[in-house]
Amino acid sequence: MKLAVVGGGSTYTPELVDGFARLRDTLPVEELVLIDPAAERLELVGGLARRIFAKQGHPGRIVTTDDVAAGVAGADAVLLQLRVGGQAARNQDETWPLECGCVGQETTGAGGLAKAMRTVPVVLDIAEQVRRTAPDAWIIDFTNPVGIVTRALLRAGHRAVGLCNVAIGFQRKFARLLDVAPEQVHLDHVGLNHLTWERGVRLGGPDGEDVLPRLLAEHGDAIAEDLHLPRRVIDRLGVVPSYYLRYYYAHDAVVRELGTKPSRAAEVAEMEKQLLRMYGDPALDEKPELLSRRGGAFYSEAAVALAASLLRPQSPSWRGDVQVVNTLNNGTLPFLPDDAVVEVPARVDGTGATPLPVPPLEPLFAGLVAAVTAYEDLALTAALHGGRDRVFAALLAHPLIGQYEYAEKLTDRLVAHNREHFAWA
Repeated sequence: MKLAVVGGGSTYTPELVDGFARLRDTLPVEELVLIDPAAERLELVGGLARRIFAKQGHPGRIVTTDDVAAGVAGADAVLLQLRVGGQAARNQDETWPLECGCVGQETTGAGGLAKAMRTVPVVLDIAEQVRRTAPDAWIIDFTNPVGIVTRALLRAGHRAVGLCNVAIGFQRKFARLLDVAPEQVHLDHVGLNHLTWERGVRLGGPDGEDVLPRLLAEHGDAIAEDLHLPRRVIDRLGVVPSYYLRYYYAHDAVVRELGTKPSRAAEVAEMEKQLLRMYGDPALDEKPELLSRRGGAFYSEAAVALAASLLRPQSPSWRGDVQVVNTLNNGTLPFLPDDAVVEVPARVDGTGATPLPVPPLEPLFAGLVAAVTAYEDLALTAALHGGRDRVFAALLAHPLIGQYEYAEKLTDRLVAHNREHFAWA
């Protein structure tokens, strides 16, 4: 089995490699190709990756290259984890929206639109190279904003599934609180990427006992603290929102908070410098503890599970695994278009991801999902075709913006900070 990772020079890659090494019985990787144009970073990350495999006795071969077409050729699965513009572009995404009184965040609001517009054309170009050199490969997209990027891939006819670590993070957190194995926890997870709610926490299977009321009663304070929301808000909702809902439920407070401290991009950039120095140590043969602060917890486990299900040989007795992924709506949420991308539990096998039935979504959540879906459609149009009017329309439609004066100012800043990435600007 051959896997390719586009963006393989990321400081996060050793987390993935560690997962591939530990879980090799689930996903028997024979060749892992790390692809990245940043030669110096790739050399450091590739060296540590080989040492991790060697320490854990993994027989697979690790190859590094800056050639996408050669790297993905013949791959069974291609994992996308790229960041167009690097942390410098992310820092801009997290700062200039604040100048207009709006949240500065890399996947949500105006910053998320900027990232989508830089990213979608690059991802589609990579996907076409995959189509030419590995036509049967699955594309697993980690690249944010996952919902918009995955929608672009699926609209273009690629074999793609989007993946986020929010659901697996909640699964592991709830398992610890309940003192059970993570495999015993199944989530009634619903919404869009970075706009989701846990409406149920079931033990033993998708139809098991719902222990969410017990979790909220016994651990509501801890859950609320992790989400940076008041306990009373969680109790009134009766569900557990993802931490990205804080940008909606406490927008003005978050804007004030972000204006008083360095951006997350600045923190990550400094962390990456330290990590790369560590990766250059020939004695280091495991992922360092500092990497846990980089973000992306449990991505490796989720990625292994998804790739293993997509690539598992078909048999009459196996009907796929249930995993939370980003895939086509196709009637799952009937108030959304079929080609919208939703984040829900789905049955995953060699044919792809088929969402499980979802109970009707309460109006309190459905309205926001519908509005953000409309924004995502406009954002994808702007990413594919460019133009200031399309940028303005997407910004005006976003629930975190929604005022023409803000949308006009944000359009000016988005274009000004991204001219090098936009051929039309």
